[in-house]
Amino acid sequence: MAEHELVIRNGTVVDGTGAERAIGDVAVSGGVITEVGSVSGSGTREIDAEGHLVTPGFVDIHTHYDGQATWDSALAPSSWHGVTTVVMGNCGVGFAPVHEHNRERLIQLMEGVEDIPGTALHEGLSWNWSSFPEYLDELERRPRDIDLGTQLPHGALRLHVMGERGATQEPATSDDIAEMARLAREAVEAGALGFSTSRTLNHRTSLGEPTPTLRAEADELVGIASALGEANKGVLQAVTDFIDRDAELDLFERMASESGRPISVSIAQGAKTGDDWRVELARFAEASARGVQMRGQVGARAVGLMLGLEATLHPFMFSEPYQAIADRPLAERVAVMRDPELRRKIIEGARVDDTSLGSRAIHRYRFIFQLGDPPNYEPDPSTSVEAIARREGREPLDLLYDWMLENDGHALLYQPILNWFGENLDAVGEMLRHPATVPGLSDGGAHVGTICDVSFPTTLLQWWGRDRPTGRIPVETLIAKQCRMTAETVGLTDRGVIGVGRRADLNVIDFDGLQLHAPEMAYDLPAGGKRMLQRADGYRHTFVAGVEIMADGESTGATPGRLVRGAR
Repeated sequence: MAEHELVIRNGTVVDGTGAERAIGDVAVSGGVITEVGSVSGSGTREIDAEGHLVTPGFVDIHTHYDGQATWDSALAPSSWHGVTTVVMGNCGVGFAPVHEHNRERLIQLMEGVEDIPGTALHEGLSWNWSSFPEYLDELERRPRDIDLGTQLPHGALRLHVMGERGATQEPATSDDIAEMARLAREAVEAGALGFSTSRTLNHRTSLGEPTPTLRAEADELVGIASALGEANKGVLQAVTDFIDRDAELDLFERMASESGRPISVSIAQGAKTGDDWRVELARFAEASARGVQMRGQVGARAVGLMLGLEATLHPFMFSEPYQAIADRPLAERVAVMRDPELRRKIIEGARVDDTSLGSRAIHRYRFIFQLGDPPNYEPDPSTSVEAIARREGREPLDLLYDWMLENDGHALLYQPILNWFGENLDAVGEMLRHPATVPGLSDGGAHVGTICDVSFPTTLLQWWGRDRPTGRIPVETLIAKQCRMTAETVGLTDRGVIGVGRRADLNVIDFDGLQLHAPEMAYDLPAGGKRMLQRADGYRHTFVAGVEIMADGESTGATPGRLVRGAR
């Protein structure tokens, strides 16, 4: 009789602690790891992992599946990239708590901030909840492929307590703060992993209004954070523009210090802020040395836009001759766009309107590249549309038109924005190596027509661990960051490491064969809504609690994933 339910043998074990890789076996029973090293007993199922990495399942702490998780048991595409636990409720947006009359506002907020179609949310959300604990109960009813945790979003909380005053960024009264604090404590006691807020002008509703939390004062934020401190549960998460960098850093440190709860903040290199991220991370490291836990969430590559005829954005979208055909099926659009006279009119209509910020943003020709398949996320500046057009004596719009018609109109262009200040990813490598950072910002489930960064974990391994010509990072470091450190950041110490007694969330990876593919558009959201999905080769097996959910890139249909209620 077999002594174990599963034994993975002869794999190159990268255990998530940062220790050197070692050849060994991993045994699993009852959803947990029961033995690591040389396993003598047999397994009901045995996998020969010779030549493959065996790692903990990846923990993605920055997603936005808040709506999708209520109607979909498959949290794809995260589960296609070795991810076994996701955390949502980030950036202060979500769907609970909610009064019935505020439901539309929360949809508008999610649609505007995270580019999730309002039609899909209207069709998909059941609204079988009002309070945050009831929302958790709704999430718990649905089995799913991977584990899911969530946080209390400040935007929903503020609207729930303050109504119209909250929506228009009025200061919270002492009574407002007390009620928000009470509900925050209720949320973490029920199983919320933490509390999130947004302080960025980039976050707006679908009507163009700023997020309700934009101007929340320190007393409000510290009051809510302190409620988590009183419960001795939960973490804090924030995103900000760092317009007044020192004041924002002081605020975040105060939230963490007075509550005694850890905080993580989104960090990126911007064209206006340059290398301020170094100052921010240095401050986090200094605070952590004093016992105030602060970390930066960083991306695995530039955060950029996908442009194309199927995407939300492209350089011809504001051209009136294009708008006249924009609603036609893709194949029909491509066919008529090949007509020379229509081509001339569309290009002429796409001349940059300098009064339109949106138009200017998608005509930054120096920063637009062909993505390709396999995709190139660190393109040489000499391959930009501006550089090639100059060499060929053509107008950039003329060349872009050709590029967009390739692959029968399915071609994607890439426009890096954040983390591209030096026109390479050197800064990203420095961020990833910094002791005060963890991988984040994948935004799984969000920006469905413009960004597809859910593949960040694959980029970590493939690009930073194997393919980048210079500045590669040891795989042991990358796995520790993406598994143990991410899990610890949200209070989940039962996973992220291959060790006896830990959750049997595991990946078997063909490291040499790991290959990311270009995103593709799917039309599978409720009401036929579209979203970008991205696949990768090389994930041979992915297990959640010892149950295989993915085999060679295909779902097994198993749904062992559950709602994670609170730290563990």
